[in-house]
Amino acid sequence: MPRLALYTFGALKSPLADPAPPTRDFHDRAGGIYQRISRHPGYLAHAEAPEGEQGTHFELDWGAWGEFAVPDWYGKGRTPETIALAATLSLWTGLQPAFDAVYTGPHREALNRRRDWFERATHPTHACWWVADDVTPTWREGVSRLEHLHGHAPAPHAFTFRHPFDPAGTPARISGAAADGSE
Repeated sequence: MPRLALYTFGALKSPLADPAPPTRDFHDRAGGIYQRISRHPGYLAHAEAPEGEQGTHFELDWGAWGEFAVPDWYGKGRTPETIALAATLSLWTGLQPAFDAVYTGPHREALNRRRDWFERATHPTHACWWVADDVTPTWREGVSRLEHLHGHAPAPHAFTFRHPFDPAGTPARISGAAADGSE
């Protein structure tokens, strides 16, 4: 049965190493939110580096998820002192569970604060696509899908929660209060 791959990307207003209150607040919330999402029904896995590994996103070993990559439009730093991004890559059993995890509970509360932490996006902030059971999506594939969305309308190759497709490539619907404003 196909699985949903979800890549998210955002450029932060300040580097992750910035000790200022907005960055610290983002850090403080992120860990708990990721833990809750990993227990959400329909969640399968997400890209993560080995525990305790040191370095920036670009230097870590992501295993089967591949080498870390960012969209062409990311122009901020890549060193521990300058990196200013938040990116995720995850696998789900379907559209509705992924949508529910992103747009309800503590993650929804964090989304309501995104303007405090993230630069205003002029490009898509997430891309979805379907993968076979035996496929682990890579960071480069997530970036490629997000960049494709930036220049093209949503299609089975890369789509958003607002304009989803089912595994057969047919336009789909997601139920929920945020479904009509989820981009």
